Amino acid sequence: MSFPKKGKSFPKKGKSFPKCDGNGSSDFSLDDQAFAMKIASALKSELKDRNSRAKLIAGWTGANERTVKNWILGRYAPCGRHLVVLAQHSDQVLDAILTMAGRQELLLARKVEDLRRRVFELADIMGRPEA
Repeated sequence: MSFPKKGKSFPKKGKSFPKCDGNGSSDFSLDDQAFAMKIASALKSELKDRNSRAKLIAGWTGANERTVKNWILGRYAPCGRHLVVLAQHSDQVLDAILTMAGRQELLLARKVEDLRRRVFELADIMGRPEA
């Protein structure tokens, strides 16, 4: 079987697939640009005092530094696997994801658990005799 001289790709005709959420409906209100801007805002607020934000994030994710700079500027959003790694390292990114997903109860549970941990740390410090 030989391919036609024009190329090996499929013709670019027809309709595209609709964007759907988990329930099958296509009324997801967050567009790609808004999503990229929310992730960029989370990255900026998490690492606002760092001069080498792009290098640090590139080290976390293994992504190219230029790509990371585009994430920080909000031009593009990270792909799924990079987004998961960012959520592992950044509380702000995780908060943004949970908020966009409409899962505020998980956000609140995470904050309560963090507060609980800090209370136990404080109780441990207060219980120590001074030297």
